[in-house]
Amino acid sequence: MYSIIVVPPRTVEQQPASAGQLRLAPGERLTFGRSAEANDLPIDHEGVSRAAGEIAAHGAFWILSNLSAHQTYVVENPEGAGEHIKVGPGRLDAPVPFEFSRIVLPAAGELLHLEVWAPRHDYLGGLDRAGIVGATTRPAFSVDRTKRYFAVLAALCEPRLRGAPHAPLPTVEQVVDRLRPGWPSANRAAVQWNIDYLAVKLRLKPGPDTADSGPRLNGKKESLVSLALRFDLVREDDLVVLIPPPGGVGR
Repeated sequence: MYSIIVVPPRTVEQQPASAGQLRLAPGERLTFGRSAEANDLPIDHEGVSRAAGEIAAHGAFWILSNLSAHQTYVVENPEGAGEHIKVGPGRLDAPVPFEFSRIVLPAAGELLHLEVWAPRHDYLGGLDRAGIVGATTRPAFSVDRTKRYFAVLAALCEPRLRGAPHAPLPTVEQVVDRLRPGWPSANRAAVQWNIDYLAVKLRLKPGPDTADSGPRLNGKKESLVSLALRFDLVREDDLVVLIPPPGGVGR
C-alpha cells in the first residue's frame, strides 16, 4: 500500500529511535507541534506553535494544514531547483504535488525542516495517444543539447540544480572556468555572446535589430535560469554536458 513517509527535523532532540520515520497510509493524518500530549509528532522548540500543523496522506499526494496563527510555511521541492509553494497561517488542506518535499517551519530565528516523501508519481507510458492523428505539435522551446549555448545554460543552472535553490548565479568568469576543460577556447566574450543568443532564442528580449540597450547581464542570467528551471529545459541529468569528452576537447 502506498504511504507517505515523514522525517522529523534533525534538530529535534529526545526522539525515540523508532521516530526516525513515520509512515501514513492513504486517509491517515499526522499532527505536529510543540505540545507533546496533543501531537503525533512533537517538536520541542519554543518557536513552534503548540498545534502547528497537520499532514494527511491521499494516495499519490498529500495535504498540509497550517494551524499556526501567524507563521507562513514553505514547502520546497528539493529536486525542483527552487520550486515551492507557500501555505499561509490558518490555511487548511493545501495539496502538495511533489514526490519529495521539505516543509520549512520558521521558528524563533531558526528554520526547521520536515521532509516528506510521497509515492512515485505515475506517468503516461507513451506521449502518443492512439486514435489522435494530425500535425506534430511544435515544441514550446527549441534547444539543441549538443550546442555550446546549451552548455553555457547548463553551467548557469548548475548551482541551483545541485540542491541549492537560492544559490547565487555563477559569474561569467566562473562559467568560463567551468566550461574550459571541454571548451579550451572559452572566454568571457564567447560566454556573453551565448547568453545574449539564448536571451533572443528563448524570446526574453527583442532581436538585435530592435533591441534597446537591454537589461543588465545579471538580469538576463536570472531570467534565463528561471525559465530553464521552471520548464525543465535543463535538468540535473543534463549537467553531463559539463563533463569534458574523452581527450578534453569539446565541440
